[in-house]
Amino acid sequence: MQQEGKIVIVTGASSGIGQATKIKLREKGALVYNLDLFNDEANDEFYIHCDVSDFESVKQSVDQIFNKHQKLDLLFANAGIHLVGNIEETKIEDFEHVLSVNLKSVFYTLKAVLPYMRNQSKGSIVLMGSDQSFVGKGKSAVYGLTKGAIGQLTKSTAIDYAEHNIRVNCICPGTIETPLLYNAVEGFIKRTNLEKDTILDSLKKAQPINRIAQPYEVANVVCFLLSDDASFVTGSLYSVDGGYTCQ
Repeated sequence: MQQEGKIVIVTGASSGIGQATKIKLREKGALVYNLDLFNDEANDEFYIHCDVSDFESVKQSVDQIFNKHQKLDLLFANAGIHLVGNIEETKIEDFEHVLSVNLKSVFYTLKAVLPYMRNQSKGSIVLMGSDQSFVGKGKSAVYGLTKGAIGQLTKSTAIDYAEHNIRVNCICPGTIETPLLYNAVEGFIKRTNLEKDTILDSLKKAQPINRIAQPYEVANVVCFLLSDDASFVTGSLYSVDGGYTCQ
């Protein structure tokens, strides 16, 4: 799965799964651009400050990368946030924010990247889904809504662009040890007054594998889906959830 010289965009690559994927792709020789609101590395020439919830910010960033290299090989639309709450508990402004970061940003990134990939008749894309692309969870109305929509967006985009030799797949992680997880845990603590260790223990036991995964374990699958080793894989939703959704 060598990616020597490939030009890659990863949104939200300053932490969590995006960061782990960025590191792994760079180890394989790819030039990986991180589109994020903050930079996790000092003097990173491949970091571009970008608000993925704003189309013009996304388009300018993508155009900048293409104009420099005259190609775009791979995209991992990873950026996202979590929100705990049912419909009545969710403020309208929070609904709009999660929708913008988790769903609109993916559409914006695809809209900016796909014309370049179509013109070069080649590309591979992975979108960030969730185990909630398959199943529902309590207190997760808006987050689950966005991840279900991304699953459908994956399938329709894969069909639309197959003739242009562009593959589109969706990675669907379960419980992964990332800042996103700990933000969710803090939300549960406030609502339930349960101890942090109690919540984490219940999360571990929810998977047949009986543990919480590390970001690199998801990054490994993302890198496979982006690579030519997955040349006949498109429109797929890949679970990386320790068996959670097979129960």
